[in-house]
Amino acid sequence: MSLNPFGRKQKDRAVPGSMRGVKRDEEIRRTVFTRRAIMYGAVQLGLFGFLASRLYQLQVVEGGRYATLAEENRVSARLIGAPRGRITDRAGTLVAGNRLNWRALLVAEQTSDVASTLENFSRIIPLTENERARVDREQRRRRRFVPTIVREFLTWEEMAHIEVNAPDLPGILIDVGTTRQYPEGENLAHMVGYVAPPSDRDLGSDPILQLPGARVGRAGIERFHENILRGRAGSVQLEVNATGRIIRELDRREGIPGQDIELSVDSELQRIVRGKIEDGTSVVVMNARNGELLAMASNPSFDPNIFNSGVSAAQWRQWTAGRSTPLINKATNGLYAPGSTFKMVVGLAGLDARVVGPGERIVCPGHLDFGDSRFHCWNRSGHGALDMRAAIKNSCDVYFYEVARRVGINRIAAMARRFGLGVDLEIDLPGVRRGLAPTREWREAQGKAWNIGDTIVHGIGQGFYLFTPLAICTMTARLATGRAVQPHLTRSIGGRPVRGTRPEDWPSMGLSDRDLRLQRDAMWAAVNEPGGTAAMGKLPGNLGMMAGKTGTTQVRRVTREQRERGFNVQNLPREWRPHALFVGYAPHDNPLYAVAVVVEHGTAGGTAAAPLARDVMVETFARFRAIS
Repeated sequence: MSLNPFGRKQKDRAVPGSMRGVKRDEEIRRTVFTRRAIMYGAVQLGLFGFLASRLYQLQVVEGGRYATLAEENRVSARLIGAPRGRITDRAGTLVAGNRLNWRALLVAEQTSDVASTLENFSRIIPLTENERARVDREQRRRRRFVPTIVREFLTWEEMAHIEVNAPDLPGILIDVGTTRQYPEGENLAHMVGYVAPPSDRDLGSDPILQLPGARVGRAGIERFHENILRGRAGSVQLEVNATGRIIRELDRREGIPGQDIELSVDSELQRIVRGKIEDGTSVVVMNARNGELLAMASNPSFDPNIFNSGVSAAQWRQWTAGRSTPLINKATNGLYAPGSTFKMVVGLAGLDARVVGPGERIVCPGHLDFGDSRFHCWNRSGHGALDMRAAIKNSCDVYFYEVARRVGINRIAAMARRFGLGVDLEIDLPGVRRGLAPTREWREAQGKAWNIGDTIVHGIGQGFYLFTPLAICTMTARLATGRAVQPHLTRSIGGRPVRGTRPEDWPSMGLSDRDLRLQRDAMWAAVNEPGGTAAMGKLPGNLGMMAGKTGTTQVRRVTREQRERGFNVQNLPREWRPHALFVGYAPHDNPLYAVAVVVEHGTAGGTAAAPLARDVMVETFARFRAIS
């Protein structure tokens, strides 16, 4: 109600323009609401579309990958070790095998006080400080539920004590593994070698080496054939929880054992040979026809079983303190001048170069004068006029001084290499030394001149020559057969023969048969004819005849003053006396076996080395009459 201009009440009337404004406001509000609803709906639709696409991506496109990852979180695949391959000798005698190894393990998760558990364990089975330190170190690196080896090689009595005291040893478990066993001990240590825990450098080469108790070859056949002997790891699938603890075993695939290896050596012959030699002596026996090593003895030796439980500091000091060096195989790593055992090589070099004839005689007055130097023969009164056969039989130094002077050092070195001297013999053993067959260029590379006097003294196997007993035995086998045989120890791998077991596997050396027959005949004469320097190497009549050559090499130079005063080597301390050598093969008319003997400071090859070689050859015939 409102008042008119005259003061009277009247009803209000709607204004047509204001109604239209209201309607317009409502339309605006509706339009805004609709737009917002559409916008929110589009956002929701976009979000649902994105979620749907992600679900499709995760469940359909990548579903297999995530299922695999989930399975891997539930299932843990772990490696398990494979048995190491065995090593046997040619008769099937086990020389390296595996035996059960009972050990005590500690699971830290199963004890509230690791230190107390170890202390209680130490009261039952004493632990050294090194063992305690090792356990502590491994505990820090591993999770608490992963076992740690506390003590290996438990005896039955020790296991019984642990079981009886089990309530006081929470976390201690008895487990069984394997360890390497060497039944022959010192007898074949240098050839078979030994195993030891892998080094940090080894761990990256094969995951199997990271397993507890893993071992790798460190010497001998064990090291040379490491990959063959090691085998391939197996695997086991375990169900684990979120922290990695094992719940149950799901599947197991055993590893592939390493392959067995058969050696050419005979354990019994090796034992017999080692029983005949003293410290500082090495003996090599070879099948002359195919290069198989039948025995290779070096004294002193060591027990490879010691390395299973770890070498103590006291034991290591004992091995390294003296000059005996038991860890070194003198047959493959000892270097010696060959002395007169080298004269056949010098003779062949002279014949091949045609600077001397097989029947040419050279006069030996007891010395050879050249310039201001005098080179003495071992026979002070001289041998008179000799041809090559007589010179080898009597081991005349002057004859070979003259031949060496004529032929020259380089031709001698070339012939030496043809006989396996000063070269890599490629034998299946690690670390074998090549030795040295010097040349003029070798000396000049050292900044020193090579003169004719150097050549002369090398004519009798002295000077710079350095060869192993294995090398001079190889030389002897090649002299006996005329074939370039290579020494080797492996006879078969996994039951399959290796190349080199047949004589025809080795080629001819390409030398004159006439020249080789001359050397063999001369070696036969040195042993079997009256006056030969190797007469003490003669075999009993029922075994045929051995051909051979002695050698004596100085370790200290004998001065002219000493010779004039009547030098007697027996008056020298043992370590100053010459080495004694002998090389030979038998039977002479049908060579089967070659032998090389080096007796350190044995004084004379004819009295120290030749009888030993004879005894070894007798035993070889007794063991291998049927070898072909």
